Amino acid sequence: MPQQYPFTAVVGSDDMTLALLLTTVSPEIGGVLVRGEKGTAKSTAVRALAAVLPPIDVVADDRFSTDPRERNPLSPDGPFAADAAVETRPVRLVELPVGATEDRLLGSLHLEKALASGVTEYEPGLLARAHRGILYVDEVNLLHDHLVDLLLDAAAMGRATVERDSVSVVHAARFVLVGTMNPEEGELRPQLLDRFGLTVEVAAPREPALRTEVVRRRLAFDADPDAFAASYDDHEAALRSRIAAAQALVAQVLLTDAALTKIAEVCAAFDVDGLRADIVTARTAVAHAAWHGRRRVLREDIRAAAMLALPHRRRRNPFDAPGMDEELLDQVLGDDLPDPPEPEGPQDGPDDGPGEDGTGGDEQGGDQQGGPGDEGGDADATGETPGSPGAELGESDQPTDASDAGVDLPAPPPDAGPPPATPPTSGAGSDGAVTTVAAGAPYRPRLLTVTGTGEGEAGKRSRAITSTGRRIGSTPGRGGGIDLVGTVRAAAPHQHGRGRREGALRLRGDDLRSAIREGRESNLVLFCVDASGSMAARKRMAQVKTAILSLLLDAYQRRDKVGLVTFRGQEATVALPPTGSIDVAARRLEELPAGGRTPLAEGLLTAADVLRRERLRDPRRRPLLVVVTDGRATAGADPVVRSQRVAAWLADEGVETVVVDCESGPFRLGLAARLATSLRATYLSVDEVNADVLTAAVRSAVPVQPTAHPPSRTTVPNEGVA
Repeated sequence: MPQQYPFTAVVGSDDMTLALLLTTVSPEIGGVLVRGEKGTAKSTAVRALAAVLPPIDVVADDRFSTDPRERNPLSPDGPFAADAAVETRPVRLVELPVGATEDRLLGSLHLEKALASGVTEYEPGLLARAHRGILYVDEVNLLHDHLVDLLLDAAAMGRATVERDSVSVVHAARFVLVGTMNPEEGELRPQLLDRFGLTVEVAAPREPALRTEVVRRRLAFDADPDAFAASYDDHEAALRSRIAAAQALVAQVLLTDAALTKIAEVCAAFDVDGLRADIVTARTAVAHAAWHGRRRVLREDIRAAAMLALPHRRRRNPFDAPGMDEELLDQVLGDDLPDPPEPEGPQDGPDDGPGEDGTGGDEQGGDQQGGPGDEGGDADATGETPGSPGAELGESDQPTDASDAGVDLPAPPPDAGPPPATPPTSGAGSDGAVTTVAAGAPYRPRLLTVTGTGEGEAGKRSRAITSTGRRIGSTPGRGGGIDLVGTVRAAAPHQHGRGRREGALRLRGDDLRSAIREGRESNLVLFCVDASGSMAARKRMAQVKTAILSLLLDAYQRRDKVGLVTFRGQEATVALPPTGSIDVAARRLEELPAGGRTPLAEGLLTAADVLRRERLRDPRRRPLLVVVTDGRATAGADPVVRSQRVAAWLADEGVETVVVDCESGPFRLGLAARLATSLRATYLSVDEVNADVLTAAVRSAVPVQPTAHPPSRTTVPNEGVA
């Protein structure tokens, strides 16, 4: 088994290490979500965490890791005898792949035994294996929403309930849930984000000395992993002892009424939704006090807990960046909490630590955890334990460029000029004045879809064959779910040949049929936005940005990828390569300047180049090109003819396109409508993007019918009345 990088050797991210350690001290906190740019040791730190956790006792041969001291264990393998064999083993780190199915997560009917022996037996899933351990989901933002729901429900309830495939099972599922994600690849929905107890933001250190130490340690580990890990054995053991001491002490920590009131005041001041924030902050403050060997929650514990539990709960919409106003937090916290009333009998001082009971104080495992060669020691998650390495050199987060894939791209139309090989990164070269206008409040846009039926990732936009949805047929093999009717139909013609005369149906593996379901998929929505001088009028550009912002919000809710191409002056720019991070797209849109000539052909060519590259990276995800323009073309030689030729070529390539016409005023040229005809695209005016405006227009066009009242009793015929 490959050697794991030591947890105490990671450098630089104190908040991440603190959050991870506190959730191991008190798993009731509800897990940790680590957000950060690529190469910031998110995965390295999480995988190293399991090695420093104290080992656990389990009932031997129990598939659900039952604690032998538990009186009424929630294990389908029970009940257990009082003298059942006990074994001690390390804490498990269970990884949930992004492509896992619901069967793999929850468990399901043991299909082979059911078919071969007719026995209904439950086959446990990953939640059962993760009980009393760590369940790690890398790139949790790419996990299907229904799997995230199941994960978080199990983490909150401490048990998993399986009701499927003739199986009805409830088993314990208490684990430390850790998710990592790169925000550039997409965000979690706010309601799912709220279910994580703590959230931390990590970034690579900017100090050259710290970056040097990160690289030095990583190179030393890669050169000789065993020797490097052995040099940190003492530090790992000290940290393991401190975790065990904090776990033993956490139940004894006093959370006073004054501390609870202060937590409520902090949560109210930051205007968080619901009461989950108060509960998580209280649990985290208690764990923080135990981590420092204190028996009472102090102001510093509440402050540390609020910094970890509240930032992600302050988001009001997908485009709000998480964060905390530390000045407001300090103002609300005020001075330290008052001392609780003196209890009867002797008691340890509030900051003296556990003392003689062996649970350790602030000194335990503190200054001993710096690595070899440290001068003064690395700062730990609370000022004492090392942080996080600055780079995961063994991982590659960069996608392969389509130009390196060895695939021939379609040639551009004749006389159109080649698309830019490397799109410029600024609006240099534009003519005339440049202005920047802010967008207004987003509204509910009309639904734009790709025609036909796709086979992309599950989402909420266009029709597709997906793992969820209505059943429309079956196919051989075991896919997203067994089609019982299709399986029986496949087996029925062969019963005589298999010797069946009576009794149970005789099934074989090749009889299995999986259901084909039609649902909705997510798409790539690429915005190609005219930012030229003809769009620079303040009212028009504000209207355009508001429409695009509304469509971005819609794309976020439908789990799409988005990209942004802009054109102005003499060139087009890929302002944002296709990504799942809608808030990044919103920021780029907010900063979008306007002014100069209109290179419409260059904008369309650049958009086509982006779409071709994305088709190579992800051929299953169907694109939707949204061209936002007034249709003018003024840059280059013969710009109108050239733009029409490029548009016709795009139409021949089969690119699904929507043209949003931004032309306004009493005298309109209708150039955007002409462009839509050349693109064979759906045509909308910018006003028609707003679904509420369309609904109101339809309602105003439909005459109001007079209300039909039932006839009065005096006019009702009395036939048949006794």
